[in-house]
Amino acid sequence: MADTATNRAAGDTTTVRPKGWETLKQHVIDNKILVGLWATRVLTILFTVGYVIPLFGNPYNAYYKVLMCNAATSALRLHQRLPRVQFSREFWTLLIVEDSCHYLFYSLIFLYVAPASLVLAPILLFAVLHSASYSLTLLDCLGQNSWWGARLLISLVEFQSRNLLRLCAICEAMLLPYTILLILNGRAGLLTPLIYYKFLALRLSSRRNPSTRNLFTELSNSLSALSNKPGIPAILRRAITFLVELMQYMSRVP
Repeated sequence: MADTATNRAAGDTTTVRPKGWETLKQHVIDNKILVGLWATRVLTILFTVGYVIPLFGNPYNAYYKVLMCNAATSALRLHQRLPRVQFSREFWTLLIVEDSCHYLFYSLIFLYVAPASLVLAPILLFAVLHSASYSLTLLDCLGQNSWWGARLLISLVEFQSRNLLRLCAICEAMLLPYTILLILNGRAGLLTPLIYYKFLALRLSSRRNPSTRNLFTELSNSLSALSNKPGIPAILRRAITFLVELMQYMSRVP
């Protein structure tokens, strides 16, 4: 019976895959695109820190590297979601509702605009949110009890995921009037607000992330309630009505 128990134990050790660096290495080999996405997101975070806290290198170079890393992430994600490119109306319809397409467009918009910290905010938040979930998968390859401090931080990020998505939506909305200020400061071209307006309209058509659409709905309802108050001046009421109609139009037209 002892021999049987020994053989059973030996059999168990051969069927259970050992955790450690070899497991992590095999996971990287088997999931190159997912690991590539994780790597570009981590680089996005590091370059953003390098822009905000310029301890090493030129902060302006770090700023544009953030945009390029975000573009690489978006391109990889698009390749994962839509691997076969087709020149058809159906493919174009699928393309423009993908969040990855929106943020590839986002990077191209601001790649030719002077550095502005607010531009990096939604990129950083998305990078933190998505890299955290996959970091947990990589840590599991090393073992369930490894890097408990990193696991705690990942848990905090996942716990605040809804608030992070809402903050991203707020940043996206704030950037539309901010691009007008950039023109007045000579830091952006005249077409930047118009192109960004199209990006924001695309975000409102997102199938995976309704945060921007929900934010616009809440703002429209709040502004409508404000304009109906009797003490509001007529000129301000007309401005609020115009803004509400604009948001409703953007929500309807992708």
